[in-house]
Amino acid sequence: MTCEELFERLLALDHSRRPPWGPLHAVAVTCFFLQHPAHPLAPLGRNDPGWAILHAYLAGGQQALDAVTDAARRSNSRGHRGRGGAARPPFDSSPPMPDRPAPRALKVTIADVAADGSFPAPGYEQRVRRWAEDTVAMWTSCAP
Repeated sequence: MTCEELFERLLALDHSRRPPWGPLHAVAVTCFFLQHPAHPLAPLGRNDPGWAILHAYLAGGQQALDAVTDAARRSNSRGHRGRGGAARPPFDSSPPMPDRPAPRALKVTIADVAADGSFPAPGYEQRVRRWAEDTVAMWTSCAP
């Protein structure tokens, strides 16, 4: 399956709102778009709350993720917009997103998270955490 096909399959699981997929929707979407910045649905520019979402999740797990996604929703609903038109979350204490081309050397991709293509529930959270860790590491490393 292509990355796009896997992403569509994952979105269907995410939108079911059932654990383990639904609660990690923001992390999965952010990882996918950071690895596929040319995707037509990917946010434009560097002012996307996804970077802060990844950092919050990696630092504080599901509880921190819930807090930042709730804050992002509130910020979006109030129409607060930063430079470039994207909502600028008031909770963003993550390091700034590197201003560089998207990395090409990826160790963990959506295919790894999909495992057999079905995104099996056992181990899903661990696979998403590795995906998030690798995505941040690849964006912050020196080599594009």
